[in-house]
Amino acid sequence: MSAVLAAFLDDYSAALRRHVAAPGQEGLSEGYDLGRRALVEGISLLDLTEHHFRTVAELVGDQAYARRAEVALEFLLQTMAALDIATRGYLDGTKRYEQQRSRAEDLAGRDAFRTALVESLQDGFFVADEHGTIIEVNSAFGVLTGYGPEEVPFALPHPWALREREGYPQIGTEASRFVMPVRHRDGRERWLAVSASSLVKQENNERIFVGTVRDVTAEHDAQARDQAASRLATAVGAATSMVEVLAVGLDELRRTMGARTALVAVWPSRTGRPDLYSCGESPTAAQVPPEPEFVSANSNFVATPVRQPSARGDAPVVLDEETNELLDRARRQSARGLSAITGDEGGVDAVVAPLGETGDAALWVRFGAPRAVSAADWALYSLLVGHLSVALQRARNFDQARATSLTLQRAMLGPIELPPRFSVHYEPALPPLEIGGDWYDVVPLRDGTIGVVVGDCVGRGLSAAVVMGQLRTAARALLLRGAGPAQLLAELDAVAARIPGAMCTTVCAAVLDPERGVVRYSNAGHMPPILAAPGGPGRILEGGRAVPLATFDTPRRPEATTALPAGSSLVLFTDGLVEQRGYDIEEGFVKIADVLSETGGALPRDVADAVLSRLCPPAGYDDDVAMVVYRQPPEPLYLDIPAAAVELTGLRRTLYRWFATAAVPHDLAADLVAAANEACSNSVEHAYRDTEPGRVVLTATCAGDRVVIEVTDTGRWVPTPTDPGYRGRGVEMMRVLTEDLEFTHDDKGTRVRMWVTLPSITFPTANPLRGSTRPPGMSSSSSS
Repeated sequence: MSAVLAAFLDDYSAALRRHVAAPGQEGLSEGYDLGRRALVEGISLLDLTEHHFRTVAELVGDQAYARRAEVALEFLLQTMAALDIATRGYLDGTKRYEQQRSRAEDLAGRDAFRTALVESLQDGFFVADEHGTIIEVNSAFGVLTGYGPEEVPFALPHPWALREREGYPQIGTEASRFVMPVRHRDGRERWLAVSASSLVKQENNERIFVGTVRDVTAEHDAQARDQAASRLATAVGAATSMVEVLAVGLDELRRTMGARTALVAVWPSRTGRPDLYSCGESPTAAQVPPEPEFVSANSNFVATPVRQPSARGDAPVVLDEETNELLDRARRQSARGLSAITGDEGGVDAVVAPLGETGDAALWVRFGAPRAVSAADWALYSLLVGHLSVALQRARNFDQARATSLTLQRAMLGPIELPPRFSVHYEPALPPLEIGGDWYDVVPLRDGTIGVVVGDCVGRGLSAAVVMGQLRTAARALLLRGAGPAQLLAELDAVAARIPGAMCTTVCAAVLDPERGVVRYSNAGHMPPILAAPGGPGRILEGGRAVPLATFDTPRRPEATTALPAGSSLVLFTDGLVEQRGYDIEEGFVKIADVLSETGGALPRDVADAVLSRLCPPAGYDDDVAMVVYRQPPEPLYLDIPAAAVELTGLRRTLYRWFATAAVPHDLAADLVAAANEACSNSVEHAYRDTEPGRVVLTATCAGDRVVIEVTDTGRWVPTPTDPGYRGRGVEMMRVLTEDLEFTHDDKGTRVRMWVTLPSITFPTANPLRGSTRPPGMSSSSSS
């Protein structure tokens, strides 16, 4: 027996005897303390029990056995109470240990299952902490980005991020769904659909982000192709000419392909050098750019047709031979056949392709640096080039249709040549073919008078143009036959009644007599003419009014006669000029009258431009406008000036003003002023050399289509020397600047008489400008 056990048993026996002798709570407490001591000292429960019963046997006699045995047992139980608690705690601990071990084994199995499940996902999986650091990814994530599980963690900014993009969404920084571009480790750009959720760990309340990523590059590329094709188709949809198509289409194609330069070469004659249309940076071809012949509203588009060197020393604009041959080969390829031009270090440096189906145009697109081009890229490029090619072919077809329609319109609209002092303008408002029912006609007649007809058929478009053509032809035939204004309209009534769609056509017919200075006119429900003398107020010619054609049976069409003051302006027009939504038609009449009174000293074409500009609404004319402006010859000019050189400046200014009033074209007026100045200079210098200075008289008259200038003096001219040296070329100059020159010398002085015939006014059959794109005041016109 050990000393510890012996000491414990002795202490136990003593405590038991004390308790049996005097039972109480103090003894029981002592027994409980002994039980705790037994736990600490490792006393066996068997030793304690055996020693207890031996001690009890010594203490308890036969008489008091029951009572003392009960007290002793109570002491034993109290002693063993501490041991019982320890035993239950041990058992509970053992049970909890077993439970925790079982749970740990279960968790290990679950972690293995989670890992296997995450690795089996086809989508990329990631876990990020609250700072955005990726702390766990699966193998699929590594395939999508090039950065796998063995390299975690990935702190911000993540290695796959496109840092140059503003507002770039980072994986693992927010709980949401979004699509983002990433740069794979191999350099390719891919698009990932990200779906992330936010969680909170129970053990430490840390916020984490868990999510998946999926490769949507194919879907994004398909959507991008559709959007790019839609943008290009929309951009070129409203273009109706080759220049307009290339202006918007080339720039859209260049930006979509991410190219530096886009260039189209067009061979007008299928041979020789092409016309070049480019946008973006200047092409690599060595060239000295001239003034652009075409510049669109898009500032970075310049269409520069190639020019050969000229006598002025202009440098030719040419592509280098290699690029020129490349484009020449490309235009002969099959439609929509794209070819790649590779760089010296690999990668695609440029793309060339034919445009259209006529083999006379090719496209060249150059990238900023050689790049890898995927199958999706080729599909996009082919789609874009196809849209541009179709738009270009459509624009060419439209150009042909427009040229045809304009030729038809001009042929039906009015004369190709006009008498002097006229200006005719036609402002179409109906795109795209620019034909309608408004017309004008100016017909010189055999007796020196001039017939003018302005009309407006009901409706718009081709049907109205057909009606207009028939009525205009009939009106011209009636004028040439000698019909006056009233008779012309009366006979047009019968013609209009037999033409479908001609009912209610309005017409104003007039016959001008420039020599007598009168105008006879008749009005069939049309806008009244407006007349204004130079510097005087304009007035509306209200006479001769009646109903439109083919409406009611009229016994007789009225006719009115009005004097044409010298230098006055007369304008005949259709209702599109003054009938505007939200405006009183009388306001339009007042504006026209004001313009005529303000522009009495301007050429007829400038008068018409001023009228169109003053009355043009902000959105442009919403109806066709046909207008004829006529200028009556002014009063003869008479100038009597001293024979002094200082007087010639004022004489030239006065002549210029008079020529403008007489509707003499500017270039011809400059020639006549130079010739008249030379004649007056000769009188100043030579007529009064040996006498007192006299005077010089200049007269200018405009009769019919001839302008005559006479310069007279009363001096005696010194004969011209045989060798005048550097001087004496004035007469030759006057002969060159005029049609004919006459000199008359006598004792009373010298008279110089010279004249010119005002040219007829010609204009092209087709005008390339469209009314729908023309700024206010610009029109398809021709004038003196």
